[in-house]
Amino acid sequence: MQSAINIKNLSVILGKGFTALKNVSVELPQGQVIGFIGPSGAGKTTLIRSIVGRQSISQGSIEVLGMPAGATKLRSKIGYMPQSPAAYLDLTIRQNLHYFAKMRGLDKTDVETVIKETHLSKQAGQLVSSLSGGQKSRVSLAIALLGRPELLVLDEPTVGVDPVLRRQLWQLFRELADKGSTLIVSSHVMDEAGRCDSLLLIRDGELIAHGTPAELKQQTDTKSVEDSFLVLVEKSK
Repeated sequence: MQSAINIKNLSVILGKGFTALKNVSVELPQGQVIGFIGPSGAGKTTLIRSIVGRQSISQGSIEVLGMPAGATKLRSKIGYMPQSPAAYLDLTIRQNLHYFAKMRGLDKTDVETVIKETHLSKQAGQLVSSLSGGQKSRVSLAIALLGRPELLVLDEPTVGVDPVLRRQLWQLFRELADKGSTLIVSSHVMDEAGRCDSLLLIRDGELIAHGTPAELKQQTDTKSVEDSFLVLVEKSK
């Protein structure tokens, strides 16, 4: 299986000497839903920003789809949904999507497709400023989905989303992966971990485990990923 991302000896030191990531090395395959799982502040967002080329790294290297992270040619191949809203508040949902589609040279039909996929049809004519937090997150997701990028990097995409919609979004993630896209989905919600093909368990800037949910449970002789995480945390101390 080809790798989508190859990370070698990655360390990131932020302001005042804080080490956000410590010597992370991992290879991530194409065509999977890969979960970055860990508590808030574990280093998930820093790792994501490093992968999409928005974070200066202190040591090591990251190769994304065969190119160095941040390479210009990767812009059309990566869809990125940050934690903070990525849309213009003074435009409607549809206006935002038309704007970003035009910037990427995409067909207008793609706009209506992602509106439907993210269940925003009823709100498409509303200003983004009038939306709830969960709806704003879905607008950011719709923007990331434009153009069907090879790699989708989603930072906490289901925060503020009700359980029914969360299930529908995960069904969409699965469909995209089945069609060949690679998805990185960060979450601090352990019950989402079982929906992923493979998991990176991250704590205090360190990668403490990498494997499928079944492998991690077998490795720790536990019945849930959450219990696996707790066992691995104890072993890593």
